[in-house]
Amino acid sequence: MARVLTAEAWAGRDTAAIARRLLGCRLVVGGSEGRRALRITEVEAYCGPHDRASHASRGRTPRNAVMFGPAGFWYVYLCYGVHEMLNLVTGPADYPAAVLIRGVEGIEGPGRLTRALRIDRRFNHLPATRTTGLWIEERDVPVESGDVAATPRIGVDYAGPEWSGKPWRFVLRAPGEARARRAKR
Repeated sequence: MARVLTAEAWAGRDTAAIARRLLGCRLVVGGSEGRRALRITEVEAYCGPHDRASHASRGRTPRNAVMFGPAGFWYVYLCYGVHEMLNLVTGPADYPAAVLIRGVEGIEGPGRLTRALRIDRRFNHLPATRTTGLWIEERDVPVESGDVAATPRIGVDYAGPEWSGKPWRFVLRAPGEARARRAKR
């Protein structure tokens, strides 16, 4: 079985670097119905109290309080009254930062992901560990820099061009696309 990534894996790292690091790792849901492990293919970083696209930009609230806690906890919230959104808090404590898990192999879109994997707010404020039933496992294959596309985040135009234009959305390219890019070099 692959190694579970714990809060120590994120300690002292920049949130955008953590987001990129998550690509290729496996998001695992385990419970009485069995275990599903899917490779993470798309993420977005939300970094600090000044990031106007982040829920933390307006200060601590009951909804976003988990973002102000230590790394390695889940922040799950309801978006537009319809979609649950899954985020991994990247800390450190009192520095609100998190990575939105936007897609896994075979499932694109953060709302589709949580619906398909039955992830909801019962995971909010829980640690990303096997004991809670939702965790992240180490990559089984390396991800090279050419395998990753960095683009502006999606759906955050309200934050203004300085923040909505940050290339903090990371997408794992399809294997054929990544090989083709490497061949052109």
